[in-house]
Amino acid sequence: MCSWTRRAARAAYPLSDVPHKLCCCSRSLLVGPWRKRPALAKKDHVMGVSKSTFVPHPGPAECPARMELPALALLLAAGLLHTQASPLSRSFELDYEEDCFRKDGVPFRYISGSIHYARVPRPAWRDRLLKMYMSGLSAVQVYVPWNYHEPRPGVYDFAGDRDVEAFLDLTAELGLLVILRPGPYICAEWEMGGLPSWLLWKPDIVLRSSDPAYLAAVDSWLHVLLPKIKPHLYQHGGNIISVQVENEYGSYYACDYGYLRHLLGSFRALLGSEVLLFTTDGTRAEELRCGTLQGLYATVDFGPGSNMTEAFGAQRWVEPKGPLVNSEYYTGWLDYWGEAHASTSSLDVARGLEDMLQLGASVNMYMFHGGTNFAYWSGADFKDQYKPVTTSYDYDAPLSEAGDPTEKLFAIRTVISKFQSLPAGPMPPATPKYSYGRVALQKHADLLDALEVLCPSGPIQSQLPLTFEAIKQAHGFVVYRTQLPWDVLDPATLDAPPHSICDRGYVMLQKEYHGTLERDGQTTLRVTGRTGDTLDVLLENMGRISFGANISDFKGLLGNLSLDSSPLSNWLIYPLDIDAAIQQGWPHAALPKSSSRGRAGPAFYTGTFETPGIAWDTFVKFPGWSKVWWCVTGRGSEGEEQHSLSHIHLPGPAVDKWLQPGPVLAPPWTPADPLRAWLSAACWPPQQHHSAGAGGGTLHPSFVLPRPTPFQQDPWPQHCGHRINTGLPG
Repeated sequence: MCSWTRRAARAAYPLSDVPHKLCCCSRSLLVGPWRKRPALAKKDHVMGVSKSTFVPHPGPAECPARMELPALALLLAAGLLHTQASPLSRSFELDYEEDCFRKDGVPFRYISGSIHYARVPRPAWRDRLLKMYMSGLSAVQVYVPWNYHEPRPGVYDFAGDRDVEAFLDLTAELGLLVILRPGPYICAEWEMGGLPSWLLWKPDIVLRSSDPAYLAAVDSWLHVLLPKIKPHLYQHGGNIISVQVENEYGSYYACDYGYLRHLLGSFRALLGSEVLLFTTDGTRAEELRCGTLQGLYATVDFGPGSNMTEAFGAQRWVEPKGPLVNSEYYTGWLDYWGEAHASTSSLDVARGLEDMLQLGASVNMYMFHGGTNFAYWSGADFKDQYKPVTTSYDYDAPLSEAGDPTEKLFAIRTVISKFQSLPAGPMPPATPKYSYGRVALQKHADLLDALEVLCPSGPIQSQLPLTFEAIKQAHGFVVYRTQLPWDVLDPATLDAPPHSICDRGYVMLQKEYHGTLERDGQTTLRVTGRTGDTLDVLLENMGRISFGANISDFKGLLGNLSLDSSPLSNWLIYPLDIDAAIQQGWPHAALPKSSSRGRAGPAFYTGTFETPGIAWDTFVKFPGWSKVWWCVTGRGSEGEEQHSLSHIHLPGPAVDKWLQPGPVLAPPWTPADPLRAWLSAACWPPQQHHSAGAGGGTLHPSFVLPRPTPFQQDPWPQHCGHRINTGLPG
């Protein structure tokens, strides 16, 4: 913040309010006994215009002249000589004297929004980023999920939707700066906070600490990722202006300064000394005490319901000088299974943003576009109980899950227009959607009848159950099989130890479904049977915990089952690789096994739908189904989009010839029951968005959009059946 905004901020947060531990009388700042900032040398800055093709939004006005004319002339001369010697010199720095950032020597403040490339299909990247640019943003904030790129130790994937460099190139092409958050831990409500589950192959590893086993894995990853990032740094001609180290580390129990120092050294060694490194933490004193180090600029995160004076006052406790930064200003919130869709008032979000911008703060809005947790990437929280995150990561963000501008976006855009000019031209329209109609589904096979396809290597034998991590299964499903050791003519209690079902166990006797065991729910069932009857438990991983002290979240049967208090033994364990089977053409390449049509339990169903020359977005609903995992695949498709909800947004790039849901845990239908799915263009009613359970929400039909034209006016308000006042002319 500079000029008048600097004065406003210092009026709100005077140095006299800084705790007495902070020595603010010189440029050598002592921030408690644990942090000391060395004296900062004044630097010459390039005063000319950058010769990069990057064209950012205009920043705030330059600071007023504060020196005598001869000194100013000398500075300009020095800058001119420096420019002549190094015409491509670029810089992005902290200015502790003026409490602002400086970009190429000019005072700068960013207005940013978060987008996660891993939650958006690659063909939609440009659309989402362009809408963010046209909203008035000067930057985007981006996470890099480690587990998304290193699925197994030493195996890396940066192709297709995982091509982070292509995403960065696109942001630069569209004129957006980037604030990069490469972890190694990211939270983001992402599976295990972005950490690979194979770290848990060492059961005693201490994550996010100085544990040598953890640091060795981190170092290997950073030596692959950061060299890819370095050419994209602003100082090297790219558009990355700052890089975050770790993420909200002050909220983690370890408070390991040795770990942070190790990361700081690695980032400096691999990215260089010029890049601006920062941290983000909550506003409690203990979070800021453990979350940052000398050499890392400390920022905070808070939402519109927080006391702004106290929140930025917390940042001033560790950073008495420098720009005010809210790295995560929450525009909405995440959704959990079984709970109502979270929503945040557009008015509150806009008002809070305006208040921060009036202080000259740099702000990143989390999220600006949430997207979708495809495949198995949704994480979970632990708040007195396990709370898995839904497949939708809509977040009630300014851009909806489908990429449509919302009322909240236009409210934010109006606020931004008060502080800087907006890009010329209309906001791009909502994504076109198409109603493909009803899809009849036919049962192909019970899951337990397809184990030879889903687990071609055969089962693992063990006296006791083994976790997913022990058998090196990252995601999805595992079948645990044993036999009843004696006749159970009167109902006996099948019991699981507390918190040993991670996360849902579907129990079958002789392939008939008997009930469900849950991590924080039901842990006992009453069963009957004969000696030697087959007992199967299909274990589902619903997402590893992504925040807090419990991120070492092992999956599977963590304890043994017992029958009337007698432990069961001699288990056969089937790790299911459904993805591999589908990629090899199953089940469409195989004959259906329909002899068990009337049996209740997890099963595969298939159906087809036609795409009459149109591959537009749609919404899928499974009316009457209790829970469903499904994918869409077809000719020319590179993979599947896999989900675990009764209805969800299906992006146009995933729409093809086949709809293939499974496995499905279904109610006990009779053969006459109609099994179907619906694909319709729809708007989500916020109060019903993604409720759990059978038919856990309703889809309201909406208009199908025509193909967008280059200069089409915003159709979104009409698309959802009601008008929205954008607050902007035209």
